[in-house]
Order: sequence, then structure tokens, then C-alpha cells
Amino acid sequence: MIKFFRRIGERFYRSRAMSVLASKLVRFSQKDSARELADTSQPPPLKLSKMVRLIGRAIPFMMPMMIHMVMFVVAGVLLTLAYTIAGLIFSDLWDNKMMVNDKLQPFQTFVLLADNTYLQPEFLTEEELQEVEDKGFGGTDLTEAQRKYVRNGLLIYSFIGVLCGLVLTGMYTYYPAWVWQNVNHYLRVAMVEKLEYLSLSFHQSHRSGDAIYRIYQDSSMIVSVLTECVIGPLTRIFNLIIVMGFLIAFDPILGLAILFTAVPMIVVTAYATPTIRRLSVKNRVANSEFTSRLQETFTLLKVIKANQMENMTLDRFDKDSRRALDAALYIRFAIVGLGLICAMVGGLVVIGFEYVLARWTVLERSSNVPSFMVWVVGFAVWNFALFNQAKDRVEGLGREGRDLVGLWCRLQDLFIGLERAFYFLDLKPLVEEPEEPVDFPSEVDSVSWNNVHFGYEDNAPVLRGVSLEATKGNITAIVGSTGSGKSTLMSLLLRLYDPQQGQILVNSQDVRTFSLESIRENTALAMQKNILFTGKVKENIAYALDTKSDEELKQAAEIAGASEFIEQLENGYETQLGERGSKLSAGQRQRLTIARAVIRDTPILILDEPTASLDAQTEHEVLSRLADWGKDKVVFLITHRLSTIRNADQIAFLKNGQISEIGNHDELMAQTNGDYRQFVEAETVGSAATLAE
Repeated sequence: MIKFFRRIGERFYRSRAMSVLASKLVRFSQKDSARELADTSQPPPLKLSKMVRLIGRAIPFMMPMMIHMVMFVVAGVLLTLAYTIAGLIFSDLWDNKMMVNDKLQPFQTFVLLADNTYLQPEFLTEEELQEVEDKGFGGTDLTEAQRKYVRNGLLIYSFIGVLCGLVLTGMYTYYPAWVWQNVNHYLRVAMVEKLEYLSLSFHQSHRSGDAIYRIYQDSSMIVSVLTECVIGPLTRIFNLIIVMGFLIAFDPILGLAILFTAVPMIVVTAYATPTIRRLSVKNRVANSEFTSRLQETFTLLKVIKANQMENMTLDRFDKDSRRALDAALYIRFAIVGLGLICAMVGGLVVIGFEYVLARWTVLERSSNVPSFMVWVVGFAVWNFALFNQAKDRVEGLGREGRDLVGLWCRLQDLFIGLERAFYFLDLKPLVEEPEEPVDFPSEVDSVSWNNVHFGYEDNAPVLRGVSLEATKGNITAIVGSTGSGKSTLMSLLLRLYDPQQGQILVNSQDVRTFSLESIRENTALAMQKNILFTGKVKENIAYALDTKSDEELKQAAEIAGASEFIEQLENGYETQLGERGSKLSAGQRQRLTIARAVIRDTPILILDEPTASLDAQTEHEVLSRLADWGKDKVVFLITHRLSTIRNADQIAFLKNGQISEIGNHDELMAQTNGDYRQFVEAETVGSAATLAE
């Protein structure tokens, strides 16, 4: 059933009219970009135009659910009108007819299925009046039997109303909640999709906890904007119109006086609004930092334990948690304080009005109720029922006024949260797709870097004019000291970054002319960080691949040297791994990572410290299989281990962001004062010293 209703909404959204409307809304709302809103020192300006644009930006995510939202609003309006009219009729019947003995209005006799003997005399013709008197029911009062009949009718209608109310309340609670959560889902997916395509330079300069908080918490503000900024105000304004309409119908003086008393609330709210905005930013930034601290704590738990940093980590966590708690309390305190001031004003207004209404009732002042309403309720003069109705309406207006002030305060927080969420959607990736991408070659003969310059920061170059060519069937090892730019070269090939100068070529074609998807589809990567996922062994090997057979899985595991230990597991390839492969040793996790790269069978293979966790014998076996398997591929090897390097067909030594030497192991060792030879000798001496110890 849920899927059926979702399909209805999505088909409605895909219609041409809705597509045109959504595109126009996006163009209108993106005239100014969303701000990061991370500065807690100043209250961010939030003009009405900005708020309207933020609502406009939220509407495309609402479009798939728009038909359901319209149905929800229409149902709410109809139910409000029905219950308001029913309340008026019930009040008059109970207070004036049951309690005071007055006879009924024409519509009331129709509702209760009563005859003419229940009608007030002024609504009867002379013949009907004579007939009623002949039956012994003359006068303006109900008999005891008639009062019991009215009472029983009211009880029956009350019982029916309660049953209907329970059913409608349940539906009216679940249905909109389902609609709002679907809207939130569409925004979360859009945020994650955008973050996936942002370049790594963004992720390296931003804490992941901040992104988690924005996706999980700030994005949910779109639901609150829907309910409290679109549906809420419309509902409250509709209620205010109904209440003001009734009060003006009772007496125009009531409406004018209430409008005048709203001025103090507006002035106080306008004065407090900048403070609410500043506290909102502080609250969200503090909770974002707290989420980052939480994420970092669990990620680095092994390091924390190894270095006995539990107490220090707990103190930092406690400090961030208290800061987040204080920030949340401060903004709530400000909203509650403003609400109390408005409540005091509203309370004084209610007391004053109740005094005036009571005097009008005692004096039986004539009401201003239209004549057609007298057919429904007997409010021609100020009586007990009219006093109760007017009193309830005035109290309702006071509540609506306080609610509107609270709503305005919440909207400041909601719009700030929503803008923080939209900030991700407005970020422009530094690595962009070509407008007309070229097809990636079916066979890769060569990969080359041509005078490539790159730096993560403007004043800190990492690569300075690197030129290198690797060909099919050969293993090219990239060697150099830590921080020399080895992994950066591979990141540029994958277009995780783009060079600031120079070109990376595949078969003499600039990689920037290929789509990002095609580059990464044709390049496999095995890293030193053995990232595995909760799930089965075979699911980790065939990660993101749905078409690989069991035979292909086993073949990839064999090449990576993983098949032997996998078959010894309790359920073999069906074995469930713990979080991040915690059930496996570092060497086993590394071989699964290599198998994951092998099964993709791409023309380009990048091995970044692939055997760092393997013993010498296992490393030799794995590299030997990889060399045989990769004879028709371009293979790159990034490592410090000499046993891995010496068998490479080509070794490129990086120094100071440039390739200072290139050749095979024997050629480079023949250079007496060469950089590679000094590197090997230093590594050899270090290894010997370690063994001696």
C-alpha cells in the first residue's frame, strides 16, 4: 500500500507540468547560494526574501509528495470547518436548550430528527403553531421528555464523534508523518550524492562529523519547514480567520480590540529575533563539533587504548558534550522566555475580554450574529452559550498568538538548519565532468604524466613538473620518501584531483576528456588501508559488482592468495565478517582488498602498499601471481618494501616533487651516488639494525 501511494506521488512529480514548475523554482531559489553558517559571533541576517528562497529550494524535494500534501491540507480544512460548526451547534444545544430549556432552531430539529413541537414559535407558521398548541407543546420551553430526547441525541452524536475522531486522528497522524519523512529522505539522498562527487580537497578540509550532523540533523529541518513554515502557518492563519470571523460576527468591537493588543507581542518578538538566530547557529555548530568528537573517538579507539588516553579523551568528550548541552539549553531558554512574556500579555488580554463579555451577557446585549445563523444557533443576544463561545474564541486567539510567536522563533532555527543543509548542495566540485565526454579506450596501452604540477595548498607544491610513462604489460613502481607525492600521482590519475598544470594521458588522450565514471570503472585500486565492510566474505570481494560468478570470486581470491584462509573459515565465502573485517588478521584483510581489485579486471591496476601486512613468503607468492595476471594491464606499485620494488619492470624515484631517476632495479643501483641507491642502502641498513636488535 505504501509503495502504491509513493508511486502515485512520483508519477505526479514526473509529469511535464510539475517538471517545469520544479525547474523554475530551482532557478528562482538559487539566485543566492546557501551559507555555511559556522560563525557563532554574529547573528546571521535572515531576510524575508532569503526565507522565501529557502522554501523555494525545499519545494522540489516536496514535489514527489505534493499530491499527498494537497490531499492532507484539503482534508484538514474540511475537518476544521466540520468540527467548528459541530461545536457551535453542540454548545447551543447543551447550554441553551438542555440547560435553559429553550426550544430548538430549525437546523437543530433536522439534525436531531425532531418534530415541529421542538421548534421555537417564531419559526412556525400560524397553522403549525396552532397544531403544536393543540398537542400540548405550546410556549418557548421544552418539556422534560423533550429535554431527555435532546440529551440522548447529543450523547449519541458525541459517541459517534469520538469514534470518528479517534479514527481520523490516527490517520491524520500517520499519513502526514509518512509524507514528511519521504521528503526528508529525498533531501538526504541528494546531500550524500553531492558529497560523493565533491573532490577530496573538500573532505580533507572538513570534519566528517560535521557532514554527518548536517545530513542527519540539519536535513530534517525540511520536514519542520514543511509542517511549521508551510502547513503550520496556513493552518493557523485559517484558524485565525475563522475565529476572527466569528468574533466580528458576534461583535465588531471584539475583532478591532484584539488586533490592537497584538502590537506588543510583535514589538517584543522583533527585538528578540537576532538573539534567537545567533543562539541557533551556536547550538548547531556545538552539536556538529560534538558529533565530530564522537565519530573521532570511536574511529581512534585502538589508538586511544594503546596510548592510555582514555581520561584525556573522556575529558574532551565531556567538554564538547557540555558545550552542546549548554547551547541547546540557551536557545530553548530564550524561546521559552519570549513565550512567557507573550503569554503574560495574552493572559491580561483574556482577563479583560472575559470581564467585558460577562457584562454583555448580564445586560443581554444584542449580538451582531447574521440572521441566517439564527436558524442554526440561538445567538441573537448575549446569552450563556454565546459567552462561552466568545470566551473560548478569545482564549483560542491568545493561544494562537503565543503559538505564532513560538513558531516564528522555531522558524529562525529551522531556516538556519535548512540553509546549512543546502550549503552542501551549492558546493561546486573542483573536479568537473566534461560537457561531452570521450569514450574510454577499450584497451589501455599507456598511461603518462606530462609536466604535471600540483599542490593541495597554493603555497605548498607537492609535484613540480612530473613526467612519467607506464606501458601495458609492465609493472611501474613509484618510490620515494614519505610525502614525496607517490599517492598523489595516482589520485590525479583517478581524477580525485586535477593538476594545476600539465596533463595526465591515457593512450595520449587527456583524462579530463573522459567521464569520471569511465575513469574509475577502468581503474582498480588496492590500498594499504584494508577497508572492509560488515557482510559476507564474497560480498566484500565483489563490492559494488553484481554480475560476478562464484567461479570469478574464487579465481580473484586465488590470485590474491586469500582462497586458502577463506576456505578454512566456518562458512567459507559465506562467512559473515565483523565491523570493518574485525574477525580477520591484518594480512587476511589486505589479501581480500587485493582480491577486490583483481575481480574488477580493469586495464589499469594501482597497488598502494599492497603487501605491507604480508610476510615475505606470502608477499612473493601474491606478487608473482599478480605479475602473471597483469600481463595485459598497466600496473602501478607504490611501496617502500625492497622485496616488492626490485621485481618491478620500471622504477620511478620521486624526490622534491620530481622524478629524479627512472629505470629498473639493476640500472638504478649501478648509479654510485644515485637517489634510489641511497634509498635502498638506507632501507637495508635500517632492516639489518632491526634484525640485530
